[in-house]
Amino acid sequence: MRDVAIIGFAQTPHVRRQPHLNEVEMLMPVLEEVRAAAKVTKDDIGFTVSGSTDYLAGVGFSFVMTLDGVGPWPPIQESHVEMDGAFALYEAWVKLQLGDVDCALIYGYGKSSPGPIHEVMSRQLDPYNVAPLWPDQISLAAMQARVGLEGKAFTEEQMAEVASRSRRNALDNPNAQLRWDRSVEEILAEEPIVDPLRRSDCPPISDGAAAVIIAAGDVARDHCERPAWIRGIDHRIDPMALGLRDLGESPSARLAGEKAGVGAGGFDIAELHAPFTHQELILRAALGLGDEVAVNPSGGALAANPVMATGLVRFGEAAQRIIDGTAGRAVAHCTSGPCLQQNLVAVLEGEN
Repeated sequence: MRDVAIIGFAQTPHVRRQPHLNEVEMLMPVLEEVRAAAKVTKDDIGFTVSGSTDYLAGVGFSFVMTLDGVGPWPPIQESHVEMDGAFALYEAWVKLQLGDVDCALIYGYGKSSPGPIHEVMSRQLDPYNVAPLWPDQISLAAMQARVGLEGKAFTEEQMAEVASRSRRNALDNPNAQLRWDRSVEEILAEEPIVDPLRRSDCPPISDGAAAVIIAAGDVARDHCERPAWIRGIDHRIDPMALGLRDLGESPSARLAGEKAGVGAGGFDIAELHAPFTHQELILRAALGLGDEVAVNPSGGALAANPVMATGLVRFGEAAQRIIDGTAGRAVAHCTSGPCLQQNLVAVLEGEN
């Protein structure tokens, strides 16, 4: 296996609505920033892969237009996943393992504001029995939260603590959308919007983009003083049918974490892609993360949720703290599908 590391990360400030820029215009400054952060040029990048969804853009093969921001001439090696950009990073990691390229650019983007995001995301459900009912994300998450509460996996007070801590952490994140300091008691005083979820338990609707650059071996060391090495990475999937799994736990996250090496412990931080408060609690249990691990110091998806980039931001935020020297080991996580159906987990660490 080749040693591969994240050597650069950039993101937009995430906002509720970005009406003045299209996806290409939103993405171009991020691509320039990430190349500068990684000290690479376009000629250094052997592979480019993106994550997005045509349902958000409202245009078939919408990723093609963002290649204008990348600069595809002379012709480049390029790929795309109809998923979060973190899964594009996984594809790029596999590409580097083949040995024919040493450096890859990964980006993800999404504008959730133009259309009905909850209806759009229902299209990822079982097309025969569930999608025709048009269930929205919050209703499905509320069902999952109810299962966890009735199974005593967690409490509403613990959910409120996640909301309070996440938005308070975001006060130090200039790119976060929601930043405030509210107590657990104030959050519990809110009326549920879809029982048992309160508004504070749910993510914001966000527009934004992010990009990372990964490189192998000495190429990473040449371009970055302290690369964030990907020491383990794994992706697992639970059944699509919600009735075939216990929604109060996440077997796929547990297995992915085991295969990635999370069980070794010794982590300073974990950036978990948990759009809803109870999902952080489920993931912490599945990954065996103790109280000594600082979870989502960036604020996480509760502070900004640019669909198709939120998971990539988790990888970037975790890696950036290693690159900066403020963390030694980190867990990075991305989810996709309803109720934590799919989970990608990576272990990142720096060199002393």
